[in-house]
Amino acid sequence: MKDETKIVHAGRDSAAHSGAVNTPVYHASTILFPTLAALDAAPRARIRYARRGTPTLFALEDALTALEGGAGAALFPSGLAAAGFALLSCLKTGDHVLLTDSVYDPVRAFADRVLTGLGIAVEYYDPLIGGGMTRLLRSNTRVVYCESPGSHTFEIQDLPAIAATAHAGGASVIADNTWATPLLCKPLSLGADIVIHAATKYIGGHSDLMLGVLVANEATVRKVKLTAGLFGQTSGPDDIFMTLRGLRSLKARLDRHSSSARRVSGWLQTRAEVARVLDPSLPDFPGHALWKRDFAGASGLFSFILGRDWPRPALAAMLDGMQLFKMGYSWGGFESLILPFDIAKYRSATRWETPGPAIRLSIGLEDPDELIADLAAGFARLTSAAS
Repeated sequence: MKDETKIVHAGRDSAAHSGAVNTPVYHASTILFPTLAALDAAPRARIRYARRGTPTLFALEDALTALEGGAGAALFPSGLAAAGFALLSCLKTGDHVLLTDSVYDPVRAFADRVLTGLGIAVEYYDPLIGGGMTRLLRSNTRVVYCESPGSHTFEIQDLPAIAATAHAGGASVIADNTWATPLLCKPLSLGADIVIHAATKYIGGHSDLMLGVLVANEATVRKVKLTAGLFGQTSGPDDIFMTLRGLRSLKARLDRHSSSARRVSGWLQTRAEVARVLDPSLPDFPGHALWKRDFAGASGLFSFILGRDWPRPALAAMLDGMQLFKMGYSWGGFESLILPFDIAKYRSATRWETPGPAIRLSIGLEDPDELIADLAAGFARLTSAAS
């Protein structure tokens, strides 16, 4: 079954819900057992207490497991929670973890504050290291954490090479696949042991929920689900239901995000104000060959770097006057977002030197020509304010 068909049908069982197309929302805590024999069998039952899952929760877990090609999934109240518990399930005091220097900044904060506080050695590596990971592995390295492409700078990692090296050294590989979704990349097939999604982003798709997902392979799924269960991790049924609803339209939305983003990124390459566009789908992007090898397409998130160090008031004139692009810290919704950022603040193992500010765009579902016009007007305000 192709993914565009699977995304419509995976995790659904209409016959089990009186023919309803969508799995109903189960608001529940206590699950009742009619007999002592049934109660005695509860530890083996899939549904025995709502914290451990309901039909609503299992529908989303099953759908995402099928799409990623995993052995099982777990849901969390946010993408950061999914990342944190993926790490905690594979690490203990005395272990060493390697994280890509392009990692989502809240995960960096979790590693630097929580993992180090537990006596776990944290080290960051160049996202372009590939098979060179060998020189960083220690006898106690238990996890290599990847994010491809990176959240702000979009480096494409050589996941098969990193995974082969990590596994040879006895380490598990965790990969954040939020940018690509299961439709554009399948890290488990490239060697990852655990895949993470902030379903808040493209999977939910409507900027109205918080949800994290973890999908693991057969060798890893039991321990990650056990860790999540012991910490009492679960998600609310309404957010799960909305995520399921968003999932069904993901292919159509992602196609539009991608086509519009390619129009905008191509236009930005022609602008005198722009020094560089950070979009893996562009032929001149340094990781383009790896992107073509491992990805089925590109989503709607990318960045660009301005060609000079514009004064802050000029940058404010550009951003404050945007009509369609709004400033916000998320992405993947139907609306377009714009966000300036300082690359240096997110790095410790690698250095980025840029001629001007960096700006990240999340291209939504609006008309791409109108988005381009909004950016063009913003550039006009930028240059006018600085003159």
